[in-house]
Amino acid sequence: MHFIRSSVFEPLIPGPLRRVASARAWVLGSGAVELACAAAVAHPRTRRSGAGASAALFAVVLPGNVQMALNYRRSHRPAWQRALAYLRLPLQWPLVALALRVRRDSA
Repeated sequence: MHFIRSSVFEPLIPGPLRRVASARAWVLGSGAVELACAAAVAHPRTRRSGAGASAALFAVVLPGNVQMALNYRRSHRPAWQRALAYLRLPLQWPLVALALRVRRDSA
């Protein structure tokens, strides 16, 4: 979605980061990082480092996911979109834990 509908994610980019690069650049860059993490986890030789990077990524994007939920709460989006924005929040920490477990188990 970062590449298809980047405008959905652009409001989540904090002001200080916008002074370094545009919101669109951050969104596209984070989409590329997500794909790189997925590719690294998929390959046995890079799984350990990919899982570590994925855990870090899941933790770093949490504030953006919180902001999305808050933004959606105040929007006129359909109820299912607002619900999904909130339901994804408690999933972040299990994702971090899973990535760390994959990292640990990929010696």
